[in-house]
Amino acid sequence: MYGAKYAVRLVGRGGRLQPMTVVGRHCEAGDVLAESMLPADVHAGDLLAMPVTGAYHHALASNYNQVGRPPVVAVKDGVARLIVRRETEEDLLRRYVP
Repeated sequence: MYGAKYAVRLVGRGGRLQPMTVVGRHCEAGDVLAESMLPADVHAGDLLAMPVTGAYHHALASNYNQVGRPPVVAVKDGVARLIVRRETEEDLLRRYVP
């Protein structure tokens, strides 16, 4: 909504780069997250890393639009370690009283 753009990288492989726009639900469903060069063969199911995503990341995250919070992964010397797990649908529904 306010034009913020973030760095994005494809995890696990490289290849011939081409301009791409990364979109999707970050805060709003139509958010444009990045306009970047990514491998031409990137496809649904690939893992994209966004090292910094501003205020809507973990520190100020909420369940706005009933979207679960993403995981937080620390990477050091090429080794990834999960430090906060992804929020599940079960996590979201647990607060409702039957």
